[in-house]
Amino acid sequence: MTGSSHSLQPLVSVHQHNIALLFSNYLISQNIESAVQIEDEQFVILCSPERYEQAREIFNEFIENPHDVKYQQAAWQSSETTNIVQNGPSFFSTIKQQFLAHAGVVTLSIFALCWLIYLGSILGWQMTIFNEIHFFNKLSVAHFFENPFRLIGPVFFHFSLLHIAFNTMWWWQLGGSIEKVMGKAELIQLFLLSAIVSNLGQFIVSGPNFGGLSGVVYAVVGYVWWAGWLAPEKGLVLSKAIIGLLLFWLLLGFVDVLPVKMANTAHLLGLISGCFLAWLRFANPAKHIEK
Repeated sequence: MTGSSHSLQPLVSVHQHNIALLFSNYLISQNIESAVQIEDEQFVILCSPERYEQAREIFNEFIENPHDVKYQQAAWQSSETTNIVQNGPSFFSTIKQQFLAHAGVVTLSIFALCWLIYLGSILGWQMTIFNEIHFFNKLSVAHFFENPFRLIGPVFFHFSLLHIAFNTMWWWQLGGSIEKVMGKAELIQLFLLSAIVSNLGQFIVSGPNFGGLSGVVYAVVGYVWWAGWLAPEKGLVLSKAIIGLLLFWLLLGFVDVLPVKMANTAHLLGLISGCFLAWLRFANPAKHIEK
């Protein structure tokens, strides 16, 4: 950069190191002096006081779509490095901060509950926990009022480390994005709708012995997929390659060539639930543009 950070003015602070560097480099590419410093475990972007208002306008545009190609190009083309004050947070602290920053309280609560139940199951209480939260043995109004949690309970129970790692990774990534963009209420509604529909469908097909967040994961996939198609300005995007891979995995489950038994009905109904809710939200352009 071309100047001392002491002569620069704080513009904005962000939680993510890479976002701060990306934007600072872009300002430099626009001939605006910039630097990044760490303060209270946040990354403060500094800019030239004379160009503050212009930098603020550029940031407002940047934050709408930080993955735009022009910002990446500026980072690659910049021959200078953005200085960062040393003695910042540790690597672990930065990772934790980024993990928590991406997801809201709903996403993190469900993530944590899944892992707590899984830890309990591997510590010797697997059958005890499963018997407490599995789906109803028989559907009836009496059984529902006796233990309504069983309607969604199976989504929290996982049978292996790979099973829970795969499901909670996607839940954190996509559920976190939905919560940040659309709010807690929307994610809760999506979670409850997909959990109930996928559990009920799987019970009808195979009985009560199933579990896992996969139906809900396919719901958030479907929601983000259709939101990206119907309302791209929301910034909820999933690449075609990822969508294709997950749909192919769904198909493999139905043709029964996988070495593990899949809750295929739950996956399919979850996907349909997510697509349906996204369609309700975004099919009317005038409705979601106003929000």
